[in-house]
Parts: sequence; C-alpha cells; structure tokens
Amino acid sequence: MEPLVLCSILLLLLFQGKFMLLRDTRTDGSFLVHHFLSFYLRAGCKVCFVALLQSFSHYNIVAQKLGVSLTAARERGQLVFLEGLKSCLDLFFGEKEPLGEPSPLQFLSGSTSNLKALFDFVRTSLTPAGGDSWQGPVLLVDDLSLLLSLGASPVAVLDFIHYCRVVVCSQLQGNIVVLVHGSEDEADEENDLLGTALSHHSDLILWAEGLATGFCKDIHGEIKIIKRLSLQSTEQDVVQVYQYKIQEKNVSFFARGLSAAVL
Repeated sequence: MEPLVLCSILLLLLFQGKFMLLRDTRTDGSFLVHHFLSFYLRAGCKVCFVALLQSFSHYNIVAQKLGVSLTAARERGQLVFLEGLKSCLDLFFGEKEPLGEPSPLQFLSGSTSNLKALFDFVRTSLTPAGGDSWQGPVLLVDDLSLLLSLGASPVAVLDFIHYCRVVVCSQLQGNIVVLVHGSEDEADEENDLLGTALSHHSDLILWAEGLATGFCKDIHGEIKIIKRLSLQSTEQDVVQVYQYKIQEKNVSFFARGLSAAVL
C-alpha cells in the first residue's frame, strides 16, 4: 500500500472522538467496511456493528479471509452485532426480543417515527462495564442509507447520528465509521440529502468511485480521501485521489497511472 495513502486513511484511527464517512459512486464501497471492522477488532477496540445490509455469516466469511473471527469476537464480548435483516423479520413475524427488550428497529412497527431504540442499543452496547479492558469504542454502520429505505426520515437518521456522536465521540472518546451507498436513482433526493449533510460534519471522508471508462481487471476504481480541516479551522480541506485494486486479503492503492499493469 502506498505509504501516503496508509497515513491518510489511518489519520482518523490515531485520534479519538472522530467521525468518518464512507461513500461510493458507480461501485460498491463495502470493502472499506470489512477492512475497518477487521482493523478495529485486531486493535482491541470494543465494536458495535449495526449491519443492515448483509447477514452475520457474510461478514464473518469475509473477516476470516482478513484474519479475524467475528464469532470469537462476539463470544468474548468485544463485538456487539446487530443483524438488521434478522431484526426486520422478527418484527414483521412477531418474534419477541429477549427479556422483553424493544427491538432496535422498533420504528418499523409504526409505533414510533424516531430511532431512539436504535440509539439506546448503541449507547448500551458501547458504554463500558466494570472490568472492561477494551480500547476505545467504535460504532460501525453498514449501510446507513438503508434506514431511509425502511421508512425512516432523513431528519430522524441525522438526529440518530447526532446523538451517537455526542455519546460515542464526545463522551466516550470513541470513533464512528458510517457507510452511505450512492443511489443510482438521480431523483433520490433523500439519499443525496443524507450524504451531503453527513459530509459537512465528517472529520474524514473516503469516497470510492468506479472508473469512468468502465471495468478494468487491474484497476477496480478510484478513492478520494478528503481530510476535513475546514471543520475546526479556516484551512481548506485536503483532497487526495488514488486508484485501487481489491485483492483476496488486501487492497492495493497507487497513484493514478502507477498501476503495475501500466508500469
């Protein structure tokens, strides 16, 4: 991996209390989620993973390729995993949560329009208990825009993120990593509003984009790294663009025109 790229991506990870936004256009940026999940678990962080897009088995299979067992992490209490697909089915078919606790996706039942139950789940999962020896807490969400598809309003989703930032980033001095998939529907104003609003409050943005020229076996896309210096000062944001290739157990980054296939 290009050293400058590695430093840029890990900039957020070296400090606590930061919010990172992952976005994608004309490609699937899920590979970023898998790599950050494995990184934080290897670093000994307590991770709350709100997985709305795929099943636990899917994430676990990919994590094993990256040298991490999600099953083991969950059993030792390091990983709290919310399987959104299963929670939706449980709500729709009337399955009760253990000990009578409300479902984190309670808003799907129509009894409420806010995401307070989901926020309470995150707060409870990451609040340190006596004897915990984990490193800083981390909230990871894949994919936040799915909450819109499930019926939540953009305001409700942004309120949820706001309160998560207050608790995770400010109070607990942890980090938040959120993926918002780009919409192929140009008329999807709610998804655009969500992505734009979150971009204004992010410390670091990783934006994966498919190649404008189409498919290439040696270059899978470009990634734009935006360091939001303007968030806390009058400095302009720093933008770096690299190309990448997804491999079985890694992702290679390189400057434009410096792919091994070109050289």
